[in-house]
Amino acid sequence: MQRIKGLATVIVFALLILALAGCSANSVTTIEEKSQPTNEETRRFQNLDAGEKSYPLTCKQDCYKPRNDIQCDDNDICQYTGGNKLSHEMTDFSVKWLGHAAFVIKTSTGETFLTDPVFDDFDWPINWLFSLDGGDQREMNVEPTPELIATTDAVLYSHLHYDHFNKSDIETIGRKSEYLVPLNMADHFPSIGANITELGWFSSKKIGQSLITAVPAHHFSSRTLVPFIYEDNNKDSWSAWLIESKGETLLFAGDTGYSEHFKIINERYGDIDVCLLPIASYYSEESPEWYRYVHMTPEDALAAADDLNCKIIIPWGYGNASWGLGDLSSHSALTRFLNMAERMGTSAEIEILNEGESL
Repeated sequence: MQRIKGLATVIVFALLILALAGCSANSVTTIEEKSQPTNEETRRFQNLDAGEKSYPLTCKQDCYKPRNDIQCDDNDICQYTGGNKLSHEMTDFSVKWLGHAAFVIKTSTGETFLTDPVFDDFDWPINWLFSLDGGDQREMNVEPTPELIATTDAVLYSHLHYDHFNKSDIETIGRKSEYLVPLNMADHFPSIGANITELGWFSSKKIGQSLITAVPAHHFSSRTLVPFIYEDNNKDSWSAWLIESKGETLLFAGDTGYSEHFKIINERYGDIDVCLLPIASYYSEESPEWYRYVHMTPEDALAAADDLNCKIIIPWGYGNASWGLGDLSSHSALTRFLNMAERMGTSAEIEILNEGESL
């Protein structure tokens, strides 16, 4: 019996060594050209344009006037039917919208970037809590294809909230792709031997022939169940991403509220050719007051496009592959965006994509 116990101990110890050997440490590099703003007392990250806000316009009437170019079937699967309006070649970027904040961006020099992929549902325990109370679920999931995984040069994460960062997806994507993330975010990655670069705002890294720069977003950071309460809030940063390729620029704005940071980006990098702007999670009567501070209404996104002097706007966040975070329905934000665009006007070309469509 003593020998059996001793043998069992040896086997368990050997299995533990094998398990540890199977975990590959990630390689983490930090590039911070300029220190990001932090709170002097807490030493936590804060927004570039912190403080009270005034907003250019707030829709109060006929915001959700029904539109003929948004059609829904009996299963509440909605589609935009207006088609793309680009009358001529305005950009060399190719943009495919997978859903929510996930885009596949290809440059004319051959690089492929993937933003904020969340292929299935949220990480545990949020997915478990949703299943318990019958909370918001996607009408359709985003599925990773082997071709997408094989061709992605770099994954760009804007922040670590559950609807933008899914740890299980990192294991699916694997370590062939590079990962570009905000400061301190690498600590949240599973150990798969990933090549991770943390970038502070206004810091850049070359991927192939494209230059990727972390630029400010107006948001916050938390991986807890209740925002603004637990100690890990804002220990990790948040970013938007600017891709420069052959003299053209594309901005993936990440989750963000409207603030002066859009004008600062324009002053520093010039007019933006393609702007991927969030429109769908924003303050309403059902949302807490701080929501608009860190998320844009559809009309805020139009104002941001003017600040950036975007040539093309592609809105995101609404849709069948989103979770209806703070919205009236899957496509209510798009309805409001199109109605307000007609009311406010914009010099940019507005391009609307359904999930899976490319421009």
